[in-house]
Amino acid sequence: PQAPSTRNDIRDCSADPPYLPPTATNTTARLAALRGTMRAHGAHAYIVPSTDAHMSEYISERDARLGWLTGFTGSAGTAVVTQDKAALWTDSRYWTQAERELDCNWELQRTTSVESIGMWLLKVVPAGGNISLDPFLFSIDTWNSYSRALHGSGRTLLPLETNLVDQAWGDQRPLPSSSEIYSLPAEFTGSSWQEKVAGIRQRMEQHMRRPTAVLLSGLEETAWLFNLRGDDIPYNPVFYSYTLLTNTTISLFMEGSRLSAAARESLRSGCPGPLCVELQEYGQVSAHLRRYAQGNVTVWLGTEYTTYGLYGIIPQEKLLEESYSPVMMAKAVKNAHEQEMLRAAHVRDAVAVIQYLLWLEKTVPQGQVDEFSGAQHIDALRWAQEHSRGPSFQSISASG
Repeated sequence: PQAPSTRNDIRDCSADPPYLPPTATNTTARLAALRGTMRAHGAHAYIVPSTDAHMSEYISERDARLGWLTGFTGSAGTAVVTQDKAALWTDSRYWTQAERELDCNWELQRTTSVESIGMWLLKVVPAGGNISLDPFLFSIDTWNSYSRALHGSGRTLLPLETNLVDQAWGDQRPLPSSSEIYSLPAEFTGSSWQEKVAGIRQRMEQHMRRPTAVLLSGLEETAWLFNLRGDDIPYNPVFYSYTLLTNTTISLFMEGSRLSAAARESLRSGCPGPLCVELQEYGQVSAHLRRYAQGNVTVWLGTEYTTYGLYGIIPQEKLLEESYSPVMMAKAVKNAHEQEMLRAAHVRDAVAVIQYLLWLEKTVPQGQVDEFSGAQHIDALRWAQEHSRGPSFQSISASG
């Protein structure tokens, strides 16, 4: 194997001057902007995750804060910035990629454990220092892990509701999606949203704690419950939203102006009454939840998809916590009609894959196909099938 120093596709920060491949991003100005906002907020260190406010597996360009700040485009990682240091933690899938994309402002830490990040923070942040993060970008579990790692160290974990990366990014940050949010026709769902809501309310009544509300943070939860679809995140048919469902009311937090006429009509059909969906601005969820939590209430939520920011609004004694909300559990069980639709979708997909294999057999021996053109071809074959809305992730294509 070649010695690392002879590779010209990865950075060499020990050379003089340092060598950077053309794939590396110059992050000097971005870090300077972030450090300015950190000073203004009294933050000695700032933690930047790769997640969004809904713990989505995939994120939109607007939420790619880690990518913008570091230049690293892998799907998983955590960055920490102090006034004089910057480090990125990621797993072994991405080490080579990180060496190609990071400039020499960044240390690469070849692990993802919160313990490792905590140890690094204790080394570089003096006692009495503030370690800040956006509580609306961390799961409850991850927040608690940081809290444990810093406990008793004399450093303070300081939640900041202003996202400092967004401030530094400024008007260069991509705009939110403005595309239409539409209803999924009944022929695909097998049950109306009204039936689904009634089912969830029944689960609330049957639960021994008798919760008065269910809070939904996972984007697929709200999409499933109301039979709505969007395309705010590539490869995922979801849109930015939260839902607070009580025994008598339904509050849906989203950008209502994007609803198709039919979708809006469907949501308003039960007004006034317990099946009337009240549309609220997406950004109002915290304020609404804070008001609701003042009453004699119990809020049921799934800890896997709820951020520490939202969780922290509800007093502990008013919480009913389970790993997954009742909507996530109901969604996991497919009705007979959905099962039929799933099988039919797999048949259509299989047709595309068989056409592709046949095409490969003919074209590969002629030397006319590479991994990229192959991936494009199977995408086109899938698009040609009835009801296709595109692939569920970017085709992963390799040969040899």
